[in-house]
Amino acid sequence: MKTSKILLGVLAGAVAGTVVGMLYAPEKGSQTRRQILDKGDDYAEGLKNKLEALVVSLNKKYQSTLVEVEGIVTKGKNKYENALQEVDGLMANANSKLEDHKNN
Repeated sequence: MKTSKILLGVLAGAVAGTVVGMLYAPEKGSQTRRQILDKGDDYAEGLKNKLEALVVSLNKKYQSTLVEVEGIVTKGKNKYENALQEVDGLMANANSKLEDHKNN
């Protein structure tokens, strides 16, 4: 099961338990409604903070992965250019030998 589903289930259970507890509390209805709204705000703020932390964490991972990929691409380009230069050198050497062979 995904962590997000577990987190959502735990959060929903906590909210439901809080609401039921407040509804059975011996207080005025308006005060109970205020408490429910306050608790809802508290849970919403907590969830918002966790989501913000998740976004920051994902952004850091994305940035580090981007830097890593750029390094790999640069290494690949360097290897390609080196191989291309080596092939050019071998071709020049082969052409030179072919010309020498033709002249003899």
